[in-house]
Amino acid sequence: MFRLSQVTICTLLAVGAFAQTPPPTTPPVPGPGAQRPVRPPAPTRDPNTPGYVAAKDLPDGTNAPAKVDGNFILGPTHPPAPEMTVQDGVPQGDIYNFTMESTDSKLYPGIARDMPQPGTPPPTDPAARRVVSSHPAPYTRKVAVYVPKQYVPGTAAPFIIGADGPDLMLFKALDNLIAQHRVPAMIAISIGNGSGDAPGSERGLEYDTMSPRYAEFVETEVLPLVEKQYKVKLTKDPDGRATMGGSSGGSAALIMAWYHPEWYHRVLTYSGTYVNQQWPANPETPHGAWEFHDTLIPNSPVKPIRLWMEVGDKDNLGAPDGYHDWVLANENMAKVLAAKGYHYQFVFARNAGHTDRTVKMQTLPEALEYIWQGYPVNAK
Repeated sequence: MFRLSQVTICTLLAVGAFAQTPPPTTPPVPGPGAQRPVRPPAPTRDPNTPGYVAAKDLPDGTNAPAKVDGNFILGPTHPPAPEMTVQDGVPQGDIYNFTMESTDSKLYPGIARDMPQPGTPPPTDPAARRVVSSHPAPYTRKVAVYVPKQYVPGTAAPFIIGADGPDLMLFKALDNLIAQHRVPAMIAISIGNGSGDAPGSERGLEYDTMSPRYAEFVETEVLPLVEKQYKVKLTKDPDGRATMGGSSGGSAALIMAWYHPEWYHRVLTYSGTYVNQQWPANPETPHGAWEFHDTLIPNSPVKPIRLWMEVGDKDNLGAPDGYHDWVLANENMAKVLAAKGYHYQFVFARNAGHTDRTVKMQTLPEALEYIWQGYPVNAK
């Protein structure tokens, strides 16, 4: 059963952030007498490291130009863009919230990761960390739908799908960008994950699996609900459909467009998890989303995808197995996208961590404007 409520954006002044943020310095203890080791902070990477892509170093506090492809370096400070605050006279869209129960899903009935027994030491072999188990577990998924005031009922609207929702930062940016005629008057559908994180979790299953399943879940189980409940019509034109997310939600955004380019052409990612987080293993993509820059993009015909992506200089550095460096993964993405001739913009943010909120506050308006290049904007 779906529980519905309606609120207007003016009552939602808080802002959201992407999930999968760095853990606290002292993680919860799994059981009596047990102590997990403290994860060391990620090292600060230099954007001019040999082997990284050549990038234009921008003046501190400025963004990359919204109509230019290529690689850019931001920071070290990240002032919020003016479009991320309420502006006088700007129409504020309506936000509708509802929930989805796992018992109603045909594609994702729900799992949870089995936790180790109290006192079990963590595995020292990096490969062993990928060996996990899970069990069936129900979940409740939150979904928020943003409908701009400029939406004309009955017309097919462009839209953007966001991971790890609700994302109120996105809705705020859209209010201002739509009013300024910098992006089309789009609907935003911000979908919460099914809970948990990492291999073995529901979130990990949804976001890190290299398959068309998550896009098909959105297409068959989420979009029809949105259209029915809120009397909107969503375009079938893939050029009018975008995806976005941070961390594993970012890899999910690209996975949606990669496996279903007939549905999505525009992708926006922060700290994209283009690393090996996939579980269960798949011999077709043995290194999970690392395969994007290692084999899939280099060895495949160019797909009609426009991509904006960001990584921070203090971004995640995980298991020492060669497939868990978030900075290197995003650098490699920029290399292969350029080599294949994709339209993309890559932002390397100084003084920034994983899915850094201040970077998002600075760059989100420009990123949205970049990915919607070429799509008609109503100038009325």
